Amino acid sequence: MLEWMKDSRVNCFFRFNSKNVTIKTVTEFINSYVQGKNNYHFAIADDNDIYQGTISLKNINNDENTGEYAIALRYEAQGNGVGTFATKQVLKYAFETLNLNRVYLNVLSDNINAIKLYEKCGFIFEGESKERIKLQGQLKSLKWYGILKENYYANR
Repeated sequence: MLEWMKDSRVNCFFRFNSKNVTIKTVTEFINSYVQGKNNYHFAIADDNDIYQGTISLKNINNDENTGEYAIALRYEAQGNGVGTFATKQVLKYAFETLNLNRVYLNVLSDNINAIKLYEKCGFIFEGESKERIKLQGQLKSLKWYGILKENYYANR
């Protein structure tokens, strides 16, 4: 996890300062996320059980049956189907196990590769918040995507 957090090819899309990340802060981060009814975090591993990244369903709202999707992959795991496979598995978990009705995400508007992944997996563009957040001294826009249970079943 520390590897991709320190990799400028990956962390250029983060909303936190990765310069101060250490093995201690990563361990604390992992330990702070208790699995449970509101957050599910999964490690992504290859066939040799080598860590490739993390995928999550978080901020689950059981009253509205919604959850927020997030994924972070080490650079070497990008572009080879790992993210697509993991995303399809976590959507299956969201809709078939957790019985959510909607999964949503937001992404930096200039993160083209991530946007391609989300659209390939069935997420639908819902809108854009222009100059929404400040990263590394620059205002950045966010795109919002979502997928409903009915769209998930229609596109399986």
